[in-house]
Amino acid sequence: MKSKFQARTSSQLPHRHLMLHKPYGVLSKFTDAEGRPTLADYVLEPRVYPAGRLDMDSEGLLLLTSDGELAHRLTSPLHKISKTYLVQVERIPDESALVQLREGVMVKGKRTRPAKVQRLQDEPAVSPRSVPIRFRKSVPTVWLRMEIQEGMNRQIRHMTAQVGHPSLRIIRVAIGPIRLGSLPPGQWRELRTGELRGLS
Repeated sequence: MKSKFQARTSSQLPHRHLMLHKPYGVLSKFTDAEGRPTLADYVLEPRVYPAGRLDMDSEGLLLLTSDGELAHRLTSPLHKISKTYLVQVERIPDESALVQLREGVMVKGKRTRPAKVQRLQDEPAVSPRSVPIRFRKSVPTVWLRMEIQEGMNRQIRHMTAQVGHPSLRIIRVAIGPIRLGSLPPGQWRELRTGELRGLS
C-alpha cells in the first residue's frame, strides 16, 4: 500500500517544501470531521503534508513537504533535530525548576531528554493571539526559551506543568536551522535553498 507521500509524488513532480506560521486554534492537518479550523484554511498548495505537528493550542513554525524522506528525518527522534519554543508560563520559575527542565522530567512514565532552557528577562516581540491568554492580576507570568530534540505529544506543556509552571502560550520559533522570523500568523512561504540544505 502506498504511503500518502508516495501516492502524491508518484508522478515524479519536484518536491515542495513550505513553512507556515500556524495560528492558535488550528489543527495540524488538512481535514477534520468536526469542522474545526485546519491547514486547508491557510495552505491551498497540493501534495504537501505537515512534517510533525503542533497541537491546536500552540502556534508558530510548521514545515510542510511532499518529500516523505525529509518528513521522516524531521520527525524521527533518531536524527535529534532541535525544536525551539517561546513559552509563557505562570509564575516565575526559580533556578531549581529550570535545572529540572534542563536535566529532564518524567512525562507519562518517560524521562525527557536534556533540554536547553533560558528564562527571558524581557517579553519577546510576538504577534497578538486571536484568543488572549487568561490573565490573573495576582499571578505573574514569564517567558522561557526552550529547545528540545524530541516531540512527545504536548511535551512542552507536560514539562512545565511537571515543575509547577503551567504553559499559557507556546510558540515554536525554529526547527533546526529554519527560523520563523517575521512571518505573520496564517502566512506561508517556500523554503529557500539554503534553508533546505541545512536540513539535510
